[in-house]
Amino acid sequence: MTTPTQPQILRPASYVYGQWHANADGQTLLDAVYGRPVAIISSDGVDFAQALSYGREAGVNLRKLTFHTRARMLKALGNYLMERKEDYYALNLLTGATRRDGWVDIEGGIGTLFSYSSMARRELPDERFLPDGKVETLGKGGTFVARHLLVPREGVAVQINAYNFPVWGMLEKLAPAFIAGMPTLVKPAPQTAYLAERVVRDIIASGILPEGSLQLVTGDPGDLLEHLTEQDMVAFTGSAATANKLKVHPNIIARSIPFNGEADSLNASVLGLSVQPEDPEFALFIKEVAREITGKAGQKCTAIRRPLIPRQMVDVVVAALKKELGKVTLGDPARDDVRMGALVSVEQRLRVQETLEKLQQDAEIVIGGNQSELLGGDREKGAFLDPTVLLCRDPLTAKGPHELEAFGPVATLMPYDTLDDAIKLAKMGRGSLAASVVTHDRTEATELVLGIASTHGRVLVLNREDAKESTGHGSPLPQLLHGGPGRAGGGAEMAGIAGVKHHMNKVAVQADPTTLAAITREHVPGAAVQEDVIHPFRKNFDQIQVGDSLLTHRRTVTEADIVNFAGLTGDHFYAHVDEIGAKEGIFGKRVAHGYFLIAAAAGQFVSPAPGPVLANYGLENLRFVEPVGIGDTIRTRLTCKRKIRKDLRVGETRPTGWWSGTPRFAIRTRFWWRPTTF
Repeated sequence: MTTPTQPQILRPASYVYGQWHANADGQTLLDAVYGRPVAIISSDGVDFAQALSYGREAGVNLRKLTFHTRARMLKALGNYLMERKEDYYALNLLTGATRRDGWVDIEGGIGTLFSYSSMARRELPDERFLPDGKVETLGKGGTFVARHLLVPREGVAVQINAYNFPVWGMLEKLAPAFIAGMPTLVKPAPQTAYLAERVVRDIIASGILPEGSLQLVTGDPGDLLEHLTEQDMVAFTGSAATANKLKVHPNIIARSIPFNGEADSLNASVLGLSVQPEDPEFALFIKEVAREITGKAGQKCTAIRRPLIPRQMVDVVVAALKKELGKVTLGDPARDDVRMGALVSVEQRLRVQETLEKLQQDAEIVIGGNQSELLGGDREKGAFLDPTVLLCRDPLTAKGPHELEAFGPVATLMPYDTLDDAIKLAKMGRGSLAASVVTHDRTEATELVLGIASTHGRVLVLNREDAKESTGHGSPLPQLLHGGPGRAGGGAEMAGIAGVKHHMNKVAVQADPTTLAAITREHVPGAAVQEDVIHPFRKNFDQIQVGDSLLTHRRTVTEADIVNFAGLTGDHFYAHVDEIGAKEGIFGKRVAHGYFLIAAAAGQFVSPAPGPVLANYGLENLRFVEPVGIGDTIRTRLTCKRKIRKDLRVGETRPTGWWSGTPRFAIRTRFWWRPTTF
């Protein structure tokens, strides 16, 4: 066997207080495939106190930017990194990962930047703070109100990442922190720090993010945690044992520093009792378990460690898994004919093998145990381990499979007799990041999902209906929670905008309505309004201001209005058209259609001539709170509640924005608006 040429030895540096910091000596890293030296890392000489201080000072400029400005920066950064992805794929091979494994890490990480950019521009205001929840009225007269605000923490988000996803693990934490306005200091795991460093080097070179928004420490973290202050926070990904040590660090406890832990967990996948070998769900289960065993060589915090199967299906499941895993080719991930690469290091392989030996006290190996043909790579110097499946015949009384995690291509089959047993087994993992339920029986799916929900962060129901679009058991998504209770760390990453809010401080602001409106830049019921002789529809987007208001003329509702509206819409509900039935109803009389009132209100507040307004974008929080009967008089007040400028889409040449108005009748409506004079 010919060993490829020795690659150039990398010297990944730290990027702290605005400069690159490298050392000639340090820890030597070996590639996972041939055991050759590939990098030397060290953090000797880094002043961690200075690095944190530098980040806090840089945060002042970052917090001056609005959510939308930060979001546009993330999108630009995503495009910049995507153009350089092949450089990352080349380094990815040295970690033992295949290109398919790298796609999840590299393009999945970059995709998180795009996702958070989109979510922030769609769901957050173009402000530096976020009004959270509704306005609370605290006094009977309406002159004392309150609302929660979210503002950026004035510290540094210290992010300690695991070795298995050096790109995704970094970018999925960076994205929500940056949107929130918090600078980030990344501490990657040493085994794959050279890949994380290469991405950071490109980020810094791009000049897209404000200086100080991102710092990197390769090598040992030294006394980093000693210098954290109350406004800083820590996000950790790694083993449960390490998470438990870090979260009780004296400085973290003394200063009440937020600590978010995302730890490896013993995730389960349940094959439903109703599933038969000929069902599509059976094939889906087998493929999903095999993929989770072999993807990233099993080095995933969300990987399936405990497949739970009906007891009568043991033999057929073992046979099917053996056939599926028999297709897996092991070797140098640079080869096109290799489907599974190596673990990250020989040391990691030895740890997995030690755990595997302990697991055999409660289980027997039914697949694996022998060395298959290696397509490239070095068995002795590399970190290869064949896919291994164990069978624990009495999992309800066993301990090892529910306590020990072999962080590699290893899973333990666990037979169960009833759904209650399956639920109990899933919970014996003491908290997991992810679980999956494979069944087409909705009653069965409901019982299993609700039965295990309290101990899991995410549950996938996989069946023939969603299989084509499903991202799979082990794929965290930016829009969804990544975290779990108990052993999984009790933390929460991503989860859409909730991940942004996690990096912000929540404060309750109490004031009179007009002052609260001035602070939040959103109109508050009861706040002073500005009435103008110029109709709001005649003002362009830049001219219309929050609090601008129009009080319309009066209109008396007639029986003809109700009859004509019923005829036009076909809505002949008795409360509107049946005199006797209406008297016996809750109103005691005939009342106008709620939607007639909406239409009548629009007729009152619109200005019909062409102008800056382009369209009514829709209604939100629509409620019919008071009945309006024949002879009642209505009047509408339209008030600009808030404004959001809209980004140009591809092909658009005319900028637009929308403002939300609040008419009476508890209607909130949006209007597309030209920001320049029509």
